[in-house]
Amino acid sequence: MERISNLILIDDDTRRRAIISHALAMGGIHVEPFETTCELADAWPRTGIILIHDRPSAIEDLIEAMAAHGQWFPIVAFSEGPSTRRIVQAVLGGAVDYLAWPVTADELSTTVGGSIDRAAGIGNARLREVMAQARIERLTRREREVLGGVASGLSNRLIGERLEISPRTVEIHRANMLNKLGANHTSDAIRIAIEASLVG
Repeated sequence: MERISNLILIDDDTRRRAIISHALAMGGIHVEPFETTCELADAWPRTGIILIHDRPSAIEDLIEAMAAHGQWFPIVAFSEGPSTRRIVQAVLGGAVDYLAWPVTADELSTTVGGSIDRAAGIGNARLREVMAQARIERLTRREREVLGGVASGLSNRLIGERLEISPRTVEIHRANMLNKLGANHTSDAIRIAIEASLVG
């Protein structure tokens, strides 16, 4: 069995965390157990695969933490007797794989190996999307409208006509929008809008 260099386990159930850690250690897998995503954030790892117990908002909170650190780790979620709907929601939320617990160390190793391959492209794209959406949320409604116009290739005059404001007011909103997005150029703002799925 190929050795996994670092498996990060996040599970708020002490007993289950101990059982999983022991089972994986017996299979030759090094495990770093954490109770919560907040605890993980205090000791942010450099590399690893994250195995997280799928409780309400667990994956969402983890992805937000990864976005804040600007670093993506493949996420494998697990729970006991998960429904198909629950698995689909976890994968749509950012998990690259899902396991029904209990699982053998060999099955986990195989799953994690496949997760690494799948996560290479998916993870980076998902992280960019989350970070872009976080930036867009800083904008006022009017600044978002201006960004939408800019991303559609409209001039300040045409954006102003569409929004019924003066070109000068568009310029002010545009400058504020660029500043809040941390964008040096209009092209940066358009890229962020695309990554956040604000425009097609």
